[in-house]
Amino acid sequence: MVRGVLMSIVLDNERTNGYAAGESVSGEVILELSEDIQVLGLHLRAHGGAFAALTVNRGGEWVECLNEKITILAASTGESNRFTAGNHKLPFNFQLPNGPLVTSFNGKYGSVQYRLTSVLERPLLPAYIVHRELRVSSRIDVNSPSLLTPVQQSKEKTVGCWLCTSGPISLSARIGRKGYCNGEAIPIYAEIENGSSRLVVPKAAIFQIQSFIVHGKMKTHRQMLARVRGNHIASGSTETWNGKTLKIPPVTPTITDCHIIRVDYVLAVYIHIPGAKKLKVELPLVIGTVPFNGFWYRNSSATSQFTVDMSWLALTLPEQPEAPPNYADIVSEEELSWGAPIGTDQSDLVEGLHLPPFTVIQEFRFQPPPLYSEIDPHPANHPTVQRTTSLIQEG
Repeated sequence: MVRGVLMSIVLDNERTNGYAAGESVSGEVILELSEDIQVLGLHLRAHGGAFAALTVNRGGEWVECLNEKITILAASTGESNRFTAGNHKLPFNFQLPNGPLVTSFNGKYGSVQYRLTSVLERPLLPAYIVHRELRVSSRIDVNSPSLLTPVQQSKEKTVGCWLCTSGPISLSARIGRKGYCNGEAIPIYAEIENGSSRLVVPKAAIFQIQSFIVHGKMKTHRQMLARVRGNHIASGSTETWNGKTLKIPPVTPTITDCHIIRVDYVLAVYIHIPGAKKLKVELPLVIGTVPFNGFWYRNSSATSQFTVDMSWLALTLPEQPEAPPNYADIVSEEELSWGAPIGTDQSDLVEGLHLPPFTVIQEFRFQPPPLYSEIDPHPANHPTVQRTTSLIQEG
């Protein structure tokens, strides 16, 4: 603040995740004046880029990503604009360039930063300058085909010395797709077989890998963001993860479009083995900004997904299936009149409600539908019904 003048920058449509290339940025420069002033001009500058330095003593590298100048108020030659005491709001609106803009980021050995700078020019006085941060985010759509493909890896390891070895420990891990967004939970599918003589523990974690390249030299910084663990697995036992979830915390999206700073992510699934180096597989992740909408699964890949899941059915069908039997031939008249299932006990029906559908689907594959009739199969004059009615009346 200078004498008699307070200036600030306010954004109308500020985005939590930052602005993307090609989007409009609008707002106001607010002047709070305690006295009348003369103004020659008011300008706004949007600028920023990436900077990386591997050591304190050596110089770093700078890459400019944005440099736009917007004139909010310009005075004619030799003239000035008079502003009376009070508050004045001067609106602005500009569009970010359509070219790639590196996502805002603060890392171990560098950062990507953008800001808005407001410059107030007055006669015979130094320019009054105010800054404020402008967050930028690259658009990464996790619905792109390359990010919807499953990722999987397998490894095996034998622990022990060459004189006394035990069986191998095997690990196979898979995730349904490569691209995710902040806040999503990643379902992890894994199979662990402990053939060793030791008690092992399976774990999974999300790691961020920061890479900085300056003058041909590179440094990396790796940090764990979130993790989950499974149960202890005894010798000779196995464990299966059928979609064990690990939630992604708020993090910077993946950065791959800057030649001095890069940010990558991996999902590491590993086995902690006492007295030995862990067995680990790493599945690459891409953290995007456009959330998953499920459209790919419902449309382009729905047919292939169904074919894979139902392939067992094609293997069991004969080339020329025989005609189904007549329903009346396999159902007695008494059962037909009551509509009761053949040889089905009530306890079996209750227990069957808790079974997965695919365990019983084979039993009913070739049975025809039940007969249709508009005649009530349980008429009111049935002897059992009449007997029940009379008992109720007597009671």
